[in-house]
Amino acid sequence: MNIWVDADACPVVIKDILFRAAERTQVHTTLVANQFIRTPPSTYIKMLQVTAGFDVADNEIVKRIVAGDIVITSDIPLAAEVIEKGGYALSPRGELYTKENIRARLNMRDFMDTLRSSGVNTGGPPALNHSDRMAFANQLDRFLAKYTRQE
Repeated sequence: MNIWVDADACPVVIKDILFRAAERTQVHTTLVANQFIRTPPSTYIKMLQVTAGFDVADNEIVKRIVAGDIVITSDIPLAAEVIEKGGYALSPRGELYTKENIRARLNMRDFMDTLRSSGVNTGGPPALNHSDRMAFANQLDRFLAKYTRQE
């Protein structure tokens, strides 16, 4: 199992949590972005820089994941593709996307996109707060604990 990070929009505090988890669990973690992102020196952490462009990083992640990998992303369509390939997707706010909830998330995303394109100001997501960071860290720990038990 590998952890893949949709890193262009991933908050720094979430990356820090991921770096500590990768070292602690010895799970290979790859940050995929179209800009260089500094990573700590580690056998388990690497950065993959892709060319700039719409969905280039997302497409690279989908191309490389295998069933059982987990992807950290707030991109709902990417999460849906990951699940379709047998992977797992976790948002930086700690929501684990599943076969059971991804369709509803896609529908809500499309609805909000329709509102925005018709001129409605829907605002953006609130800033990541302490409880979001804790929810992410806890969900990641639960996921990794379950994974390591299955080994």
